[in-house]
Amino acid sequence: MKWTFSCALAALALPMSAWAGDVDLDAMRDAVSKYQDIEVALAEGYITPDNHCVSAAGEGLPAELGAMGMHFIHPALLEITGTEPRVNGNGTHTDWMRPSVLIYEPQADGSMELVAVENLVFQEAWETSGKTEELVLNGRGWDHMADDPNTPGDEAHGFMPHFDQHVWLFRENPMGVLMPFNPNVTCEHHQM
Repeated sequence: MKWTFSCALAALALPMSAWAGDVDLDAMRDAVSKYQDIEVALAEGYITPDNHCVSAAGEGLPAELGAMGMHFIHPALLEITGTEPRVNGNGTHTDWMRPSVLIYEPQADGSMELVAVENLVFQEAWETSGKTEELVLNGRGWDHMADDPNTPGDEAHGFMPHFDQHVWLFRENPMGVLMPFNPNVTCEHHQM
């Protein structure tokens, strides 16, 4: 997955009306704090499909951006319909009190620390459902991710075109609570 700054340009092509997405981050943190225990997340159906820890350097971006961490997705919330040639689904889930993705940072002792949450909405599913509004959370448009076959990286991380939004609830992010990467997160302790 290679996150590019062309997301801002893509956002200009989206309709100007915005999906109302103001969420109290303290309420969100309270709602998802149970997932700080990864066993709770696993018991509720979250999985890591590829054991991949996403770092900016690993995606061909400046290392100073830091990392995201390991993404644990909830297939039912994403309504996954297939994985070939790319992960696809009917998911338009935008409930921040039960996000479709949990993001963990691997620790030196082998444990996982919850650092962020994310929601992911498949572009085709969003449009097919009749929604035309731009997805916005607390004033920030979600990132639009689509692979560019002309680049070596996979900007959509193996997924069909989609919108996603990260929220750094459990790790301070000097770039902003809603930015994709966090310089305070590392994949240093990731074990394959």
